[in-house]
Amino acid sequence: MIDKYKQAFQEEAREILVELEAALLALNENRGDSELVGRAFRALHTIKGSGAMFGFDELAAFTHNLENAFDEVRNGRLKVTPELINLSLAALDQIKGMLEEAAGHGAGSAASTEILAKLRQLTGKPETQAGEAAPCAAMAPPRIANGVAQEWQIRFCPGPDLMRGGTNPLLLLRELKQMGSLRVTASMAAIPPLGELDPERCYITWDMVLNTSAARDAISDVFIFVADNCELIIEPASAQAASPAASVAAPTPATASLAAAAPDGPKPKYPSYGRRVYDSPDTASSIRVPAAKLDQFVNLVGELVTVQARLGEIATRRDDSDVVAVSEEVERLTAALRENSMSIRMLPIRATFERFRRLVHDLARDLHKEVELTIEGAETELDKTVLDQLNDPLMHLIRNSMDHGIESPEVRLAAAKRPTANIHLSARHSGANVLITVADDGSGINASAVRERAVEKGLVAADAQLTEPEIFSFILAPGFSTARQVTDVSGRGVGMDVVRRSVEALRGTIDIASKPGTGTSVTLRLPLTLAIIDGLLVRIGNAYFVLPLATTLECVELTRQDVEKANGKHIANVRGEIIPYIRLREYFHIRTERPEHEQIMVAETEQGRYGFVVDQVLGDHQTVIKNLGRCYRHVHIVSGATILGNGSVALILDPHRLVQEAIRGTSAGTRSHGARPDVRATPRPREQAAAAQEMVCA
Repeated sequence: MIDKYKQAFQEEAREILVELEAALLALNENRGDSELVGRAFRALHTIKGSGAMFGFDELAAFTHNLENAFDEVRNGRLKVTPELINLSLAALDQIKGMLEEAAGHGAGSAASTEILAKLRQLTGKPETQAGEAAPCAAMAPPRIANGVAQEWQIRFCPGPDLMRGGTNPLLLLRELKQMGSLRVTASMAAIPPLGELDPERCYITWDMVLNTSAARDAISDVFIFVADNCELIIEPASAQAASPAASVAAPTPATASLAAAAPDGPKPKYPSYGRRVYDSPDTASSIRVPAAKLDQFVNLVGELVTVQARLGEIATRRDDSDVVAVSEEVERLTAALRENSMSIRMLPIRATFERFRRLVHDLARDLHKEVELTIEGAETELDKTVLDQLNDPLMHLIRNSMDHGIESPEVRLAAAKRPTANIHLSARHSGANVLITVADDGSGINASAVRERAVEKGLVAADAQLTEPEIFSFILAPGFSTARQVTDVSGRGVGMDVVRRSVEALRGTIDIASKPGTGTSVTLRLPLTLAIIDGLLVRIGNAYFVLPLATTLECVELTRQDVEKANGKHIANVRGEIIPYIRLREYFHIRTERPEHEQIMVAETEQGRYGFVVDQVLGDHQTVIKNLGRCYRHVHIVSGATILGNGSVALILDPHRLVQEAIRGTSAGTRSHGARPDVRATPRPREQAAAAQEMVCA
């Protein structure tokens, strides 16, 4: 059981460290913000106290010294300096290392010693040894602020789960005792008959009077890591409430029992309070679930969606009203279950964005540049699986911006720019996708230098006619770099290749835009989820395809007369608006007879509204996405496949890529043979279509 609690502590400590890092980096920008100082102190206090309770004594002792430093800051005896921030970030890294070690013992003692020595030099305070900080929840020394002593009335009523989590409430009272003079009365009124008593629950309530010159916040900090599982009231004591009560040097079970055994003895002169109703384990507001179990749950829901589609197919063929009714009910329940399972996997991107503040801070220090990170759209939600794979591509994009894009303060001033550069991370929804952009206000990309380097590496002919987006796309090629000197940060041409591979693995696309002297922006278009999507099932001949419903606007009929009026051009008049379209039958070389009436699926793409001509629209389809084999990893116009109710396979089309490839194919046809570059080593549109046709036939 204790191992279970240790694991829970480690997981929660990692979450607290993320909060601590964010507070430290924000404090570096706003050094007079007392709220940020309080956030950092509370995070350290929680890690220290909880760590000691579960046997992480060395971690608790180490954190205790850093906590003391921030207590000095809170009390105005120490100023926030860049040195303190950098030292605190180094200590944070050391705490992370300790958490990775089994039980947190013996992890990096040399690094810990060095950090503590620098901390002692900075604060002028002696180091607290492990043996001093570990016992009894590693209590801090009295945090007494300058001022007149005051009496506080405190009611502490542990919740039913407080002791089950490993907390000893008497240790908290002992820490209060270190802050001044403490008088305690324990109430046993809530203890049930012996047959109903739960040995893992604390039934005692403590009423206390504390005489201290410490502030109210300092008293609250003692209970900071049990605040969610107790009733805690802290109020200034009146003259009557401050009358003598049972005083103890340090509460013990014996003194608590003595107070309970003397019903006619001294009673606390403390107002009566209503008791809080606590969440029991059966009514807890949230639970922690391993990611593997969540993935398994979503996979099972996906299989259920496929079975439901098969049931619907059978119900349609049999024309049995009872079977149809059951099929419709199962479909409704499956849809609700699918939506629920998808929502569970959706997480805001804030945590992913915030962790890059540390990267920007460290790189700015190492590269001697001044850079600020701004964030927009942090509440945008994305599938957890996608979020987990975003760290590496975003890290490489930021490193490239810091090293290659952003100039030194001197160069920026000479160019009439602010000395402090800006890297902007943003996220927003776009249909069934999320657009994540990394933008900087640096020097931009030299298109001529990129082109020359591409010619040198034999990626394109010297006389090729290229658009700017095609030139920028060479940056994503393996081993491509315009840097003539390799640095510790970048220059080997590996980072952008990692970005490309990671985004392609997520079935996403990359767009690069840059203006010399102004800056560069790289936009990642990623799917909201990698598991299940809403789609429209269409048919062309005997082949089935799925178009994402989120990008589809409407469906209109296309007759032979409409085709003749367009004089052979692939355009249609949709209520006065000219819509270009792609005839998927021709694109995929499907050689079946064209019907008299076809359907145009009008979709919103990056290039505007485009139509996709199909034989028949079969209706909505809950699409379970199955990955394609490695043989088809370069076929970007197809984002996956799904299994239909009749057992056949339908390809899931990517409308954005379809339009991009069609436009590239058209523009390539206007150039001389061989002039078109093989951008990013992907197949040409005809090769894409041929590969997709091969999958259809398979």
